[in-house]
This record gives sequence, C-alpha cells and structure tokens, in this order.
Amino acid sequence: MEKQPICDCDVIHEDVVDKVRENMSEKDEYIDLAALFKIFGDGTRVQILHALEQSEMCVCDIAYLLGLTKSAVSHQLKALRLSNLVKFRREGQNVYYSLADNHVKTILDIGFEHLRE
Repeated sequence: MEKQPICDCDVIHEDVVDKVRENMSEKDEYIDLAALFKIFGDGTRVQILHALEQSEMCVCDIAYLLGLTKSAVSHQLKALRLSNLVKFRREGQNVYYSLADNHVKTILDIGFEHLRE
C-alpha cells in the first residue's frame, strides 16, 4: 500500500496563503455547500433527479419507474424541494415535478462525466 506523502517543512508560504485566502468563501457557504452535496449522497434522490432531467413527471410515474412507493418518492421529493433542487406545478389534481434549474442538470451531467472518464 502506497504511503500518503507528508509535508515535513515548517515554512509558511504567506504569498500563496494570502492569495488563496482572498478567494475563499465565508464558512457558512461551505456548510451550505456540504449540505447540498449531502442531498446527492442518496442514490434514490439521484435517480429521481436523473429521471426529472429527462422529463417532468408526477409522483406516480416516478414511483412506477423506480419501483418505489408513492410515499417513498414523495418523501424524497420533499427533501429535494427543500434543497431547491426540484420545483413543481399543479395541473388540476396532478402535481408535476421538474428540476429547479439548469444548474441541477449541470451537477448531474458533470458527476456522470467524472464517473465515466
């Protein structure tokens, strides 16, 4: 097993640190970003997002597609909606879900691209 390289110096490269510090975000943004990625940490939610990338769908269609209960899909859609990853619209008694915006599609596409390279 290859050993992890360790920096064995005591020199701080202040010019590099200062330059990087200027481009760092506030701590709260890192917490929010981690929470966003945590949502992507569930395979079912990612499947739902990928399905919605293909087409707007209702809960019944998603449940049938993924072999899940409507209750399970509704629960996951609520988490995705609260994270601003999906949106919905009502048409009579039906509620249709879709991706919230093109950024969600981009995250999915880049993730799949990374996995497949």
